[in-house]
Amino acid sequence: MNPKCTDKLQLVSSINKKMNYILFDGTVRNALLPFTFTRPVAEIRIGILTIREKWEKYLGYTTTTLTEEYLSEKFPMVELENNVMINASFLPNDILSEMVKNLEKNQAIFKGEEVIAFYTNDTQDEVDFDTYQIIEFEQDVMEVKHSWDIFAKNDLALREDFELITEGRVSQAIPKSVNVISPENIFIEEGAKLDFVTLNASTGPIYIGKNAEIMEGSVIRGPFALCESGRVKLASKVYGATTVGPHSVIGGEVSNSVLFGYSNKGHDGFLGNSVLGEWCNIGADSNNSNLKNNYEEVKLWSYETENFAKTGLQFCGLMMGDHSKCGINTMFNTGTVVGVSSNIFGAGFPRNFVPSFSWGGASGFTTYLTSKAFQTAKIVMARRNIAFTEEDARILEHVFEETKKYRKE
Repeated sequence: MNPKCTDKLQLVSSINKKMNYILFDGTVRNALLPFTFTRPVAEIRIGILTIREKWEKYLGYTTTTLTEEYLSEKFPMVELENNVMINASFLPNDILSEMVKNLEKNQAIFKGEEVIAFYTNDTQDEVDFDTYQIIEFEQDVMEVKHSWDIFAKNDLALREDFELITEGRVSQAIPKSVNVISPENIFIEEGAKLDFVTLNASTGPIYIGKNAEIMEGSVIRGPFALCESGRVKLASKVYGATTVGPHSVIGGEVSNSVLFGYSNKGHDGFLGNSVLGEWCNIGADSNNSNLKNNYEEVKLWSYETENFAKTGLQFCGLMMGDHSKCGINTMFNTGTVVGVSSNIFGAGFPRNFVPSFSWGGASGFTTYLTSKAFQTAKIVMARRNIAFTEEDARILEHVFEETKKYRKE
């Protein structure tokens, strides 16, 4: 067992006296690519928190992860004598979390055909649900089943997280220079800075995280979350439901989008109905379309079918995987999927599926070699005092090999 896993085991053993909770990817992992190329389903951010953070708050316990083998070094699983396995595509609520905490041996919770959680122990080689008592969960529950769910369901997830995080707590005072509507729906954490901005929380709650900053002249309409150390630049226009993850930066116009963390869309230009992973950068004056000219349903590249799939949405923008970037004045078509570690630049619209480790634009792509991509990642991450580790390199090397078939070598 590696040292990190040993440390995690000690932590879980000391905290989880009664039960060990393990979040697993479930059947939706491929439907959530490109974001799950570099993280388990549990690490997806929707609302204010990641799915893991939600479950840990509801359960009152730490969790570990059952995920793809190549991710398991960075996201290890700790198995104890008795365990409850939780499908990470389901978001917790009061009723569901209580049912999960009360699970006993040979019991499983299902929603239709999909398992939500089940009890197991370290002596079981296989799980046969035919031998289990099946408990049907009949209430509504939010499930993240497709990549576009991350922004499409962000409104409800953000409202629920706001209640979870702020219950019984007192917000920092709203500065007198702030133009505010519905101040009772605003929560400001310690160290946050905002002056001469407009906050309209009548349409949904606004959460401003620890040490976050909203610069002068910005206008924000909830629901909105600015996570720890995030920034909104001067005179930005933000429509809900938008989440700006930890250490991420937005500027210009942003609508119904989610930035996981450490990503930048810091300049003028439009980002709408979109999701950016970690360590992404959107160049100045770049825009994405989120509505087709003929107003038809948007189709999005599916890694499951290796074709374009119907989303059921009229509005759908850009899905960009970790470490991908675009140059100034980049234009993205409605429903564009960009993989991991791609670099896009030049005039015209690039195609609406850009494979991982692609270098180029509308005039064509070549392969972005890992040696060059890793060099950039090291520089970018060092600016935030975070090391690009051998673990990170091995994950991205795996993604490079796994996605070769999509690139024209």
